[in-house]
Amino acid sequence: MAGNKVGVMYLVLLSSAILLVFNPEIASAKVCPQYCTQDAGYMTCPSSGNKQLNPPCNCCLAPKGCTVYHADGTAICTGT
Repeated sequence: MAGNKVGVMYLVLLSSAILLVFNPEIASAKVCPQYCTQDAGYMTCPSSGNKQLNPPCNCCLAPKGCTVYHADGTAICTGT
């Protein structure tokens, strides 16, 4: 029974290593925290001009170059 568990763990490790070698962008993936910014009022993006868009759940999820604002117009963050 223990031999099967070791074999399965080895197989998972080996397949993960193969994925990272052949697909390196997986290793550099962006990790976002699992919380929501409650005080975000709107978001603007360069592609939409001055149009006020619905803000994402948190700043980490904002598209690159987009800025998230409080309802009063002060900036919270810019997506990277």
